[in-house]
Amino acid sequence: MKMSEQILQQVERALRKVAAKFPTTSGHTPLTDIYLQVTPESGELRAYDDDDVELTRCVVEEWIDYRGEDFYEVAEQVLRRAIGNLRELLDGLNILKPYSFVLLGEDHEVLTDLYLVDDDTLLVGGELMEGLNEDLDSFLDKLLKD
Repeated sequence: MKMSEQILQQVERALRKVAAKFPTTSGHTPLTDIYLQVTPESGELRAYDDDDVELTRCVVEEWIDYRGEDFYEVAEQVLRRAIGNLRELLDGLNILKPYSFVLLGEDHEVLTDLYLVDDDTLLVGGELMEGLNEDLDSFLDKLLKD
């Protein structure tokens, strides 16, 4: 499955609806993360807060009954790109910082952190962190031998 412009627009529209739930003029600033759940059978993208209150949902037709084993990887790429495109809007949500956008699987299990919003912190993507534990372990072993 390719990341089409139509899929990206649908996801961006859903993220704008999430942003509308947290207007900057609101006096109440909640403490929450945004959970994005994708379901391959129905093609649904749902957004939740920490209390499992549904913020929005949409159906991405290209995702319906997608049978590829890379579904969540493709969905993650689409979500990261959409979040990147709307970064300015999403960084300004009326939510106490730090807050995250998190990808959930079908059973509400956390698959990955997509984006962290904080003034002083940068979330490093998975590719940069792969093998870090092994590198640190070998570095420590080498230090202890010396």
